[in-house]
Amino acid sequence: MPELRFDPLRREWVAYATERNDRTFLPKDFCPLCPSGPGGQSEVPLDTFDVVVFENRFPAFGPDRDHGRPVRPPSTGCEVVVYTPEHELTLAKLPPDRVRLLIDVWADRYMELGARPEVAYVYIFENKGEEVGVTLHHPHGQIYALPFVPPFAQAELDAGRERLDGDGRCLHCEEIEREEAGPRTVFASASMIGFVPHAARWPYEVHVYPRRHMGSIADLDGSERAELADALLHTTRAYDSHFGFSTPYVMALHQSPTDGQAWPQAHVHFELYPPHRRPDRLKFLAGVELGAGTFVNDTRPEETAALLRRAAELAVSNPIGSA
Repeated sequence: MPELRFDPLRREWVAYATERNDRTFLPKDFCPLCPSGPGGQSEVPLDTFDVVVFENRFPAFGPDRDHGRPVRPPSTGCEVVVYTPEHELTLAKLPPDRVRLLIDVWADRYMELGARPEVAYVYIFENKGEEVGVTLHHPHGQIYALPFVPPFAQAELDAGRERLDGDGRCLHCEEIEREEAGPRTVFASASMIGFVPHAARWPYEVHVYPRRHMGSIADLDGSERAELADALLHTTRAYDSHFGFSTPYVMALHQSPTDGQAWPQAHVHFELYPPHRRPDRLKFLAGVELGAGTFVNDTRPEETAALLRRAAELAVSNPIGSA
């Protein structure tokens, strides 16, 4: 069973999930996420579907155990979100209405999982590509219902609380204002903006924000959800256009915790981290990042943003599926 241990030196939780060491790894003859029809052997025994969600067979989080007995409530485990029945697609190749539906699914799961008393944070993310450790290529993401607020989200919330208590302003809203029409902006629409952040850790890191201040993905209205779908497609297609191949990345959704407390400083947003710094070279986390916790970026955010803007223009002029 998965286990959580608390590190008092770093004041953070570490998860142990030994069963995951034997999980399905890049199968060639069978995909567990493809629809296999009623009675089929995949995780999706359906003829077809739009978006499907199910419990992960190899969860990373579960109850702590002492001599084989749970010592705290389960975290409700982990869910898999399969974006499409079509194995060869990616998020960047999905039609806008499918991504819009996916956003509705994320919002539904945030509300459903977050309503459970043992869940403090609903973490929604996607790992894409073998370079970031994917073991199944079929387009999918994951949702972890966590019994704690994870460190990166907590750090943002603490900084946001300090600013809110100091001058009554949202730290994220200030960042949006600073980046608006600046050299690091990749795209902007009526309700969404995407930019390479001022202190980007990854060379082609992009943050996607709704302009309106809101805590979670469930707070977006219909038009904002449609524009968010376009924003995610704009970003992922810009990556593919720039690098010239289906680009690996990690996509993370940061939003308000669900622990019953008030989090007025939370401002929902997506962060995307491609591991490539050039088409033929990856950014690896080495001694200073892993041992000291300080990132070294081999590129400048203003320059990578300009490259992504240009790539996005090319992606728009040569849409997927065109001759």
